[in-house]
Amino acid sequence: MQPRDLFEILTREHIDSVRAFLLASLRDRVAAEDLVQETFLVAWKILERYDRKLPFGPWVRGIAGKLLLNHRRRMGRSRVHFLDEEVLMRIDDGFREFATLHGDTFDEKLDALRDCLGNLSGPQRESIKLHYEHGMHCKQIAEKLGIGFEAVKKHLQRGRAMLQRCLRSKLPEGEVA
Repeated sequence: MQPRDLFEILTREHIDSVRAFLLASLRDRVAAEDLVQETFLVAWKILERYDRKLPFGPWVRGIAGKLLLNHRRRMGRSRVHFLDEEVLMRIDDGFREFATLHGDTFDEKLDALRDCLGNLSGPQRESIKLHYEHGMHCKQIAEKLGIGFEAVKKHLQRGRAMLQRCLRSKLPEGEVA
């Protein structure tokens, strides 16, 4: 297989996970999309360094993480909300765990996640949506939903635990590494 063909396949397979990683890390859709494009451009330029024996997802997310940190240095902490390197590593660990779940494509795994989201209580689902889709912090969520800060933290904690259990039951072959 030619390097260009391999790269096209790997890009199609991993672009959504790289985008999700950057959005979870940056929460600025325009900047995240710019970084997605830059990530795959850099990956193409250094494709000869990619060891085909290793998974492509962590390699390309590593590139995205480095570009994100460079973006952070250029923009300065005061202008854009960023997560620190430890949080980026935990987000990447979550993507690695997600990648071990059974399912041929990222979309199949997302469909399972959407089904599991439907099983959450209204406050849990709304808290998770506001936190992960809209980038809101617990204090902001509490104000929006008219509930206490600690209640939001519990909704997020219990919701994440329920999602993990649900995903494991829906995707039984996906043992977490």
